[in-house]
Amino acid sequence: MGFGDLKTQSGLQALNNFLQDKSYIDGYVPSQADTVVFESMSGCPDSSLPHALRWYNHISSYGSERTSFPGDQQKAKNQHLGNAVTNGNSKPADDDDDDDDEDLFGSDSESEDEESKKIKQERLDAYYAKKATKKAVIAKSMITLDVKPWDDETDMKEMEKLVRTVECDGLVWGASKLIPLAYGIKKLQIACVVEDDKCGSEYLSEKIGEFEDLVQSVDVASFNKL
Repeated sequence: MGFGDLKTQSGLQALNNFLQDKSYIDGYVPSQADTVVFESMSGCPDSSLPHALRWYNHISSYGSERTSFPGDQQKAKNQHLGNAVTNGNSKPADDDDDDDDEDLFGSDSESEDEESKKIKQERLDAYYAKKATKKAVIAKSMITLDVKPWDDETDMKEMEKLVRTVECDGLVWGASKLIPLAYGIKKLQIACVVEDDKCGSEYLSEKIGEFEDLVQSVDVASFNKL
């Protein structure tokens, strides 16, 4: 379907009507047809065109990925941005020529259609394979804990050794140091990096607190997202 000039209200209205029961311009996945129609618009449709607005926001969310959509961009331009619109039995002159070609060379057209389908499927497969290999962003944090002993007679080396025995998927212990408090008492300050979905400060505090013969309390000195 040709929408005409999508910088005009009539063109946008035609697009809105077309998208009333469709998610994409062609088929069931985003393609170059969506890209060329999107890029021919002067901006976001207003709320009086809800279907066009929904589609526009969806295609906009792909950002630079729009250039890698499958499909033939030039063919999409000819099909969807041409000025000729068919109504009833009337056809543009070019369509008549195409019909003649199909009559004269039917077998060639059929083989070309099969080849086009094959190419389209290959591009679709490549697109989804590329999307599937994108690495997910893993959220991590650096946590610094203050581990306080009961008194100045607490074996701080043993305390640190026990703290480092705490294990969890996504947990990596880092540097540590002893910081004076008062009356000869020192606290253990130790850093670690955790994957947010797998480990957190509450888990660490709970597990370290189980060493109750040496540990009086555990506090979070700092918590920074990486």
